[in-house]
Amino acid sequence: MKEKDLNYVAGLEKAIKKKYGDEAIQNPASYWDKEKESDYLEQIQDFVIKQQKFEAYVEPENVNGILITQKLFNKDNKIICPVCKKRNKTIDDEIYHTKFECCSNCYIRFVEHREERWLKGWRPKNVTKSN
Repeated sequence: MKEKDLNYVAGLEKAIKKKYGDEAIQNPASYWDKEKESDYLEQIQDFVIKQQKFEAYVEPENVNGILITQKLFNKDNKIICPVCKKRNKTIDDEIYHTKFECCSNCYIRFVEHREERWLKGWRPKNVTKSN
């Protein structure tokens, strides 16, 4: 490098230091140590494990000749309808719960033909359980 170039670099560093402070011109590696390195490697390993679980979760599963991802296929049938407080029992209940957050009966009673209103946040008040 030429002498002129070194003066230019020094002038830039000085201007950056004046505007942004001392940390702006420090080498980022000067803040890195073995403890931070081990934490970083541990975080990467955790991330890889989570990514692998997610990929397995979205992999399609054959259900009666139809491919459905694990994300949409809920084997845990303990979801309760927030509208009528009834426990979901059928696959239709699960489908309506996924899209409209209600069971199939509440969909028929309250949501059908009013989907826009429902998706905007309207909910019925004082709902009693139906058969």
